[in-house]
Amino acid sequence: MNLPPPAADLLRQLADAMRPHVSPSTMLVGIHTGGVWIAEWLHQTLGLTSPPSSINASYHRDDHHLGGGRGGGRASRLPFDVEGAHVVIVDDVLYTGRTIRAAMNELFDYGRPGRIDLAVLVDRGGRELPIAATWCAATIQLPASQSLDLARSDDGQLEFRITEK
Repeated sequence: MNLPPPAADLLRQLADAMRPHVSPSTMLVGIHTGGVWIAEWLHQTLGLTSPPSSINASYHRDDHHLGGGRGGGRASRLPFDVEGAHVVIVDDVLYTGRTIRAAMNELFDYGRPGRIDLAVLVDRGGRELPIAATWCAATIQLPASQSLDLARSDDGQLEFRITEK
């Protein structure tokens, strides 16, 4: 198994990489659920003044027939004006690119951002769409038969788990 470094280390690396490129008004939008946990942590660590936001990309997924879209009935929460904003979509793992494409489609339902960046803890390769992270804390390779999932314990600690599909 090719586990990524501990999530706490990756969070610090991601915040350090992003810090010079974000302003207090930058909007972090976490994708349900792991991306929301990361965005909340980054929001506090980077001292952003924008409201915490989350997005559910399930409605825009193109792979429901393959089991894509795990967000359930959670509604997107974007308590800011998307029009012209600098938005950073935050997710735990970048894989095929389909979740990010769906998140961008959902975001455009709310307006036209001035700029969209992408921050992820781990890029595991396997892209099916031409999507790349602006900031990524780690890159690992996993076979398609394995899934990399971020879990949060009762005390709020994050850790990655690899499971067989």
